[in-house]
Amino acid sequence: MFVSEESSTTRKEEPEQLAYSEDEETLVIRMYNLGGERWSLIAGRIPGRTAEEIVKYWISRCATSRCHSA
Repeated sequence: MFVSEESSTTRKEEPEQLAYSEDEETLVIRMYNLGGERWSLIAGRIPGRTAEEIVKYWISRCATSRCHSA
């Protein structure tokens, strides 16, 4: 019986993008500008978000100068 490797490895290559509201984005940017990379502190101000999610968001979306000036 032939078993396909595709069926045994059905994981996504790219991580899922988490949707952030405009208010959450603004809060993350402001908190970062005030306190720097204190991800757990920032996550504590946004219900339902973890420090890891905030870091992933920052790296994927805000590691540019546009977020530092908001």
